[in-house]
Amino acid sequence: MTTTVDATSQEGGGPDTESRRRWREAGMWRRGRIIAGLAVLPVLVMLLHAHIPNRTGNIGSLTETFLPWTGLAVPLLAAFALARRSATALVALTLPAVIWLALFGRTLIDKRADGGDLIVASHNVNNDNPDPTGTARALIASGADVVGLEELTASAVPIYEKALAGAYKYHAIRGTVGLWSKYPMSGTRSVGIMEWSRALRSTVQTPRGPLAVFVAHLPSVRVNLDAGFTADQRDASARLLAEAVRDDPVAKAILVGDFNGTANDRALAPVTSQMRSAQGAAGDGFGFSWPAAFPMARIDQILVRGVEPVSSWTLPATGSDHLPVAASVDY
Repeated sequence: MTTTVDATSQEGGGPDTESRRRWREAGMWRRGRIIAGLAVLPVLVMLLHAHIPNRTGNIGSLTETFLPWTGLAVPLLAAFALARRSATALVALTLPAVIWLALFGRTLIDKRADGGDLIVASHNVNNDNPDPTGTARALIASGADVVGLEELTASAVPIYEKALAGAYKYHAIRGTVGLWSKYPMSGTRSVGIMEWSRALRSTVQTPRGPLAVFVAHLPSVRVNLDAGFTADQRDASARLLAEAVRDDPVAKAILVGDFNGTANDRALAPVTSQMRSAQGAAGDGFGFSWPAAFPMARIDQILVRGVEPVSSWTLPATGSDHLPVAASVDY
């Protein structure tokens, strides 16, 4: 008995093979529809975050604090899409990718430049800092002309005063915040943002004229299952701080400190709407400053009014749970 073999079938062609190929191609578009649907979620968060209400647990502010991290949804879902070999899901993921780049793409550009008339630094030194002397040395090494410190304790203040005295001739402390300067200071006073002093204001007489410098440590926030994102006290303090900055008679001003919130957080708009972020204008990347071990948010701010940011950066870690931040400005 003679068996005849179809040459077309031997070569892998024929109607059956073509049908299977078309079925596979069609399957790439049918598969992964759930993944494609999930791609809509980061899009909605990025486009509509301002409409997420704060009435319950300040969810809107919490979302805005970590808004840049919504971009992680794209590579995560892309990995699932590739595993499923889903063309539909991969195409759908271009939308959140484009929107994220539209919102944050400019942040990734290095906008730093050389020079600057004055360097200012800010650091929440942490009340449990095991090495305040080393922290002070790191701040001196930054070359800052003006340094604001937050979370000072009564026991640590003499250590910082001694360690910084050689580099900064002038300083003032009000409660748990302090300001050190190479230039004369006047008109120093507490700023009433809480029942105890966590903010101060001073006029620094720089070679180019008077500069109002504010140092502030806004109240901490907490995230818990019962109350959500508890930030009411911080928000009230931000409004009081905004009033003090707005009413200050000196045209050129710099505000530094630990805001316990990012520039994206709507609750801080009373302050951020009247001043520019040095990191946003002259930084490289997001400049995350907290927590120091794995920075996830820029809650330590340098904001300016009437002066031009030239460069902004974070300093190496110290004994604190925050990274120090610094900026140079022209005025």
